[in-house]
Amino acid sequence: MLDDFIRYLATERRYSPLTVRNYRHDVECFIAWWSETAGENYDPAKVTKEHLREWIVDRSETGHGKSTADHPVKIKASSLNRELSSLRAYFRFLHRRGIIERDPAYLLPALRTGRRLPSFVPESRMQQLVEECFAPSEGVDHETQRDRLIILLFYTTGLRLAELLAIDMDDFSADLSSLRVVGKGDKERLVPILKPVAEKIAAYRAEIERQQICKSGEKALFLTCRGVRISRSKVYRVVQATLTEGDVKGKKSPHVLRHTFATHLMNGGADLREIQQLMGHSSLQSTQVYTHNSIARLREVYATAHPREREE
Repeated sequence: MLDDFIRYLATERRYSPLTVRNYRHDVECFIAWWSETAGENYDPAKVTKEHLREWIVDRSETGHGKSTADHPVKIKASSLNRELSSLRAYFRFLHRRGIIERDPAYLLPALRTGRRLPSFVPESRMQQLVEECFAPSEGVDHETQRDRLIILLFYTTGLRLAELLAIDMDDFSADLSSLRVVGKGDKERLVPILKPVAEKIAAYRAEIERQQICKSGEKALFLTCRGVRISRSKVYRVVQATLTEGDVKGKKSPHVLRHTFATHLMNGGADLREIQQLMGHSSLQSTQVYTHNSIARLREVYATAHPREREE
């Protein structure tokens, strides 16, 4: 049953490999917990809402990682909510397939979490990084051009990591002015490409052709020197190295660049609905968090610039 659920996520829902692995891990952990608690082999038909509530309490108290009696490690509410989401999807799948009569996770509420503002790179710092990425391509090797383009696309399109990894050569329009992206839930959207970025894409593609890097039949945009699609870990390392070299403080990840894209658009006066469409958010609520970043920035400006504040 679990294998059927995993195939459903990968083939029908088209979730990323990382998301599928997380769902499998979460469900397997719950199955192991239930079997140990119940003292019998796992049977999804015997799982009740009370079992799930008991599991939530147990996870909240014991958490995960190395823990001792004196120093318990408690799981964060956000992490537990992710595990709950996995179980909801799993039991909903079993119920719809007729494997169980009742869905024990139906209407099971999520835990309350404090709202945390997304991390982003300040505009002044990001401007320096972008200028370096727009440096002339003449005499620059394939890897350097590729890594610069990765940063530019993250920052100028707000793509998710999985979306960037999935880009194929033919996903761009003929004039490179737009990019077709297939996001979460197999939802397709068109993302505009700035003209200077389009020129960098054209130069990068010309370099791939000149060096004959691409293997026959490989359609991926971002390639290794061996001509195969670049890995998730490599892209992550590229972003971390670039932000570290740029003296960016705090968290350094592809998602930080996605947040930076949205925050800078918001600060520049972009409409919330337009940002939602560009980022591929299914709900406007997901996009509204960037208004808080914008307000936080205004407070900083106010605190340093207002005469009354300077007097105190």
